[in-house]
Amino acid sequence: MGASGWSARTATGAFRLVTAGAGAAGPSGASMLWEGLGVPEPSIAARGPGSAAPAPSLQAPLWRSIAVYRFAALAYVAVLTLRNLNEYAHPVAAVAVLLLMAGWSVLTAYAYADPARRRWPLLLADLAVALAVLLVAPWVVGRTMLAAGVPTLSVAWLGGPVLAWAVSGGRRRGVAAALVLGTADLAVRETFTQSSFTGPALMLLAGIAVGHVARLAVITEERLQRAVELEAATRERERLARDIHDSVLQVLALVQRRGADLDGEAGELARLAGEQEAALRSLVATRPLPDLDRAEVDLRAVLGRYASPTVSIAAPATPVPLAAHVAREVGAAVGAALDNVARHGGERGWLLVEDDAGTVTVSVRDDGPGIPEGRLAEAAGQGRLGVAQSIRGRIAELGGTVRIVSAGGQGTEVELRIPRTRPPAGAGPEARRDHRSDG
Repeated sequence: MGASGWSARTATGAFRLVTAGAGAAGPSGASMLWEGLGVPEPSIAARGPGSAAPAPSLQAPLWRSIAVYRFAALAYVAVLTLRNLNEYAHPVAAVAVLLLMAGWSVLTAYAYADPARRRWPLLLADLAVALAVLLVAPWVVGRTMLAAGVPTLSVAWLGGPVLAWAVSGGRRRGVAAALVLGTADLAVRETFTQSSFTGPALMLLAGIAVGHVARLAVITEERLQRAVELEAATRERERLARDIHDSVLQVLALVQRRGADLDGEAGELARLAGEQEAALRSLVATRPLPDLDRAEVDLRAVLGRYASPTVSIAAPATPVPLAAHVAREVGAAVGAALDNVARHGGERGWLLVEDDAGTVTVSVRDDGPGIPEGRLAEAAGQGRLGVAQSIRGRIAELGGTVRIVSAGGQGTEVELRIPRTRPPAGAGPEARRDHRSDG
């Protein structure tokens, strides 16, 4: 039996084994890695226990509390209205206003329960109804009675719109609604006493406090959702790692062992299988990428995904924090440099990360033949702008510099220097050099 025949049959057997494993165990890592099998990647919704469930909304209890407050305040208003009804200038109108407040309380309790309705039309209507109840008070109650100290029709019920605005938009909206209603409350009074300012002051404080709590709830909800998604992704990654280990890795290890001592195509296939096995083991053992939606991330975690049997990474033992968008661009530039190492470099690559006080330096080295003099300029003239745009362009946008050192037979080193604080816009080369921390 020839070596080529062995390699063809082994490769076919490998694909059959992977296919059988995927069919027996359901969607596995093989479905993501071997597109030739025709097995679709499972969706998150169909992944069972590891899938991420939406985190419960932390604002929902606040909206329910506002509804409870409205009805409690309405009960207080009803008691005062019935008690002072005979003293009002227009008692029938007072009862009508009370019914309007009751109906609006029911309507807002229903409307605010749906997040899709918590928009400006409902918020403005809520504020307008409260203003209308305030402005009709002098006519319904009578200016004489208001001057004598009889409370307005709305009393504590005015706090409902203030709370709704605060929960929907934070402190600023809460303060805005409190100022509008507080000003209107003072405007309908004939005389001012110390107690006249108590209601507006309480509404202002409520708008600030509840708005602050609502903002904290939003931040907490976002972090909780990220934590739920990360946990689900970690569980799914662990499940895929087990499936890959039981299927693809076993096959690659078998191919590598049986073909290690053979020559020709079989030996080459065994070598490639060994490399892919090592790469897959590194992939499934690597921690998930950091959340680049955060304001700041550890550059070590971003660059850690490039580690492989042929690429070694040396980084500080402590975190290297960078702004998320900066870390993303640095990671892309390093990836472009390593692509050049794979295509034109030698057999090994090294990635070194240095963290100085004001500058982060990332160096990519290889043991290849080096870049002939003038080759980069020639490639740029031919329109091949990989180094110019993917590496130099990205780092220049961050206010950094790129230095490429290459000597014949001694490999190539690409050094990326990124300042932690970007130089002023429009700064020239001299300003950039002065801005860097060269030690």
